[in-house]
Amino acid sequence: MTTRLTLRGTRSTATAQPKPEVTYTISDLSKEFGITTRTIRFYESRGLISPERIGTNRRYSKRDRVRLMLRLRGRNLGFTVEDVGEYLALYDADPGQLAQTQHLLEKVTAAISGLEKKRDDIGRALSDLSDIRIKCEAHLRAKSPR
Repeated sequence: MTTRLTLRGTRSTATAQPKPEVTYTISDLSKEFGITTRTIRFYESRGLISPERIGTNRRYSKRDRVRLMLRLRGRNLGFTVEDVGEYLALYDADPGQLAQTQHLLEKVTAAISGLEKKRDDIGRALSDLSDIRIKCEAHLRAKSPR
């Protein structure tokens, strides 16, 4: 690719250099996401990210950063490393993202059902505990000296 530059009426030809790819160090990502470098290396060992190696240093791409961000979001939503790994593998294998979207829909639907069940269980437990507390307070009032 060639670009024409005009400086003070002079024409010259310069070769435009492609923009260098944005990369991140392990400490960049650690600080950005508030996680330890050990956590990042764990996700690397599980195949979720695959940084370029330069000697003993790792250089993470935008793709690695996005995959890490998706893993952390998945973790916050209760998905396992394996769940996120399957999702990311489908992304790589399915350009139309139909299989990936179907997989995600199934996981999200199951997660919603699980959380709704937990919410119902918590509601019952709170009700039972409230009943017990009321009985304990009534018992203490009845037995305490006036």
